[in-house]
Amino acid sequence: MGIETLTLVLLACIMVAFILGAQVGMALGGIAMGVGYLSWGDAVFNIVPSTVESTFFNFTLLAIPLYIYMGQLLTRSGIGDAMFNASQLAIGKLRGSLAISVIGVCSMIGAMVGIIGAGIMTSSSIALKPMMDRGYDKKLALGVIMAGGSLGILIPPSIPMIMFASATQSSVGKMFLGAMVPALITIVLLISYVIISCRLRPERAPLDQDNDFEMPKGVEVMRTIRDGASSLALIVVVLGSIIMGVATPTESGALGVMGALLLAILFKRFKPEMVARASKQTAVLVSVAMWIMVGASVFSNFHLLMGVQGMVSQFAAGLDMPPIVIIMMFQVIMILLGFIIDEYIIVLMCAPIFTPVAVSLGYDPIWFGVLMILNIVIAVQTPPYGFALFYLKGIAPKGVTMMDLYKAVLPFISIQVLVLMIVMCFPQLVTWLPNLVMSP
Repeated sequence: MGIETLTLVLLACIMVAFILGAQVGMALGGIAMGVGYLSWGDAVFNIVPSTVESTFFNFTLLAIPLYIYMGQLLTRSGIGDAMFNASQLAIGKLRGSLAISVIGVCSMIGAMVGIIGAGIMTSSSIALKPMMDRGYDKKLALGVIMAGGSLGILIPPSIPMIMFASATQSSVGKMFLGAMVPALITIVLLISYVIISCRLRPERAPLDQDNDFEMPKGVEVMRTIRDGASSLALIVVVLGSIIMGVATPTESGALGVMGALLLAILFKRFKPEMVARASKQTAVLVSVAMWIMVGASVFSNFHLLMGVQGMVSQFAAGLDMPPIVIIMMFQVIMILLGFIIDEYIIVLMCAPIFTPVAVSLGYDPIWFGVLMILNIVIAVQTPPYGFALFYLKGIAPKGVTMMDLYKAVLPFISIQVLVLMIVMCFPQLVTWLPNLVMSP
């Protein structure tokens, strides 16, 4: 069976499995081994132990459960609410200030949690009800939560970035640094949209004494500043330890967990039941993620061994098109994948195949990795089947329809598409900071 036919068979089997509702990791691994057995025989099963070993004993990937645990501790201890209040205090009484706070804080919460689904659900549970209670337009409230929560994987520490670095043997620190400028541009454009939109249509964000944010006073001001600044400082310390070379990503994750526990104790938010709930939820998220990673890695390794990378390279070379057009084709493929699978599966499936081709075309792997993350942010929330839409629908109040979500996310997706195009046209926005800070 040729690699072209094999690829079509694999993709067709995956589509059928997803339509039937099969578990993602088992479907990917099982399909690869089933097709592989028919092609290779018993020898194909040798892929499984080597893949399990490389996945479970990869030192870089050990950072994933630590970052998830740090995020669970911070959000469940109420420190996420403290960040929200501190953000409101900093912005002041501005029309749309609550929506602006949501974009900033939900982005940070999404970064703490590390994956889009958990980031959106955590952000929604904290911010959606206050916005609806204060009379904000439903579409604006839903849109900023989707944009902020999904943007979390672009703001370090990001689990998909760690996965990309592991799959392509790239630097995690450079990935984190490379994403900072695009993330900042995205946040500025999203906030600008909220301000302009609320200025043109004041009814989208009521500004009156009853509905507006009530500013804390006296001692409460200092407590709000303390809580918000401390949680932000923890994230800075975690990132700084990696960038400065003081700690590996895994060690910085352990530092983040200890810092989150220490903040909870210092701010008198520590409770045994809170730690128990955070630990249980972390175990669930990590278990699901690891099974998916194993299945996706088995699938990718089998596909690579069968020669898909050479097929893609030859296909790209035979197109006789400018390299940037080939990069754009990769973006379209990943957007289509985002309709049916989670962000980390896209990274595990596409990074080992597309990145070497991008490098062979003369592009920086860190730039391509950040481009992939930007693309995934768009893909998973694009109607009609963007994966993240269903996360928000599941936690949204009664009366919110899928059509409401489609209308709510379109302006924010348009902004993120603009950022993707800017970064594609100006690679220096990604490469400048890593080269400045981490150059040999």
